[in-house]
Amino acid sequence: MSDSTCVPSSVTAVPVAKVIARHSALVRVTHWITTLCFFALLVSGVEIVISHPRFYWGETGNDLTPTLFKLPIPASRTLVPTGYGYVLPDQNGWSRYLHFQAAWVVVFTGLLYLISGVLTKHFSKNLLPQGADFSWREFSISITKHLRFERPSRAETWSYNLIQRLAYLFVIFVLFPLVIWTGVAMSPAFVSAFPATVNVLGGQQSARTLHFFVSVALLLFLIVHVVMVCLAGFKSRMRAMITGRAATPLERT
Repeated sequence: MSDSTCVPSSVTAVPVAKVIARHSALVRVTHWITTLCFFALLVSGVEIVISHPRFYWGETGNDLTPTLFKLPIPASRTLVPTGYGYVLPDQNGWSRYLHFQAAWVVVFTGLLYLISGVLTKHFSKNLLPQGADFSWREFSISITKHLRFERPSRAETWSYNLIQRLAYLFVIFVLFPLVIWTGVAMSPAFVSAFPATVNVLGGQQSARTLHFFVSVALLLFLIVHVVMVCLAGFKSRMRAMITGRAATPLERT
């Protein structure tokens, strides 16, 4: 009696998972470097503000000049008039050093991201609104979903909606360049080398005030971004940004 192998005429279909690339390696690396630097800039920036929580407009501003506005917090320097009878610990030394170093890391990381985004057409394919998507109807629908904190649809899992595209473009091409510009405009070396770029802002104190407001706008963006990531599915979005891939079940074939 000869051995025979029974081969089924058909194979039972089983669900399989397709691994889809969500983010490239460069996007993921620059995202996390920027995230770490942003928190370093945030912590050190808060300490810098505490050392002098008064803001001015123009070229000069000090303890004896009128303020544009001031934050209702105590300072870490006894000479700064805040109306409080005590001062906070002075952390101005290490905070300025950390702020400066983290800022340069962000600048070089951003340049790498921009160059890569242009060469790989990341901006035009993934961020720039396309034709019918860029309409008042799509804009109103997207705004409504965000205001209601609705969970993104399955289609939005693998692409950005209109509000996301506009927000990311605004942050990348407006807020980040502006926060860098106003930051370096407070540097004496930059002022002496490029005085016109500081004068157009109204002076060094104006640059500091604008830097504060742009930083607050970036912080608000971060808060909204984290909230939307949690609503969309924190584990899946974090997995996609860490590994670059996420598995989705395919239909039976």
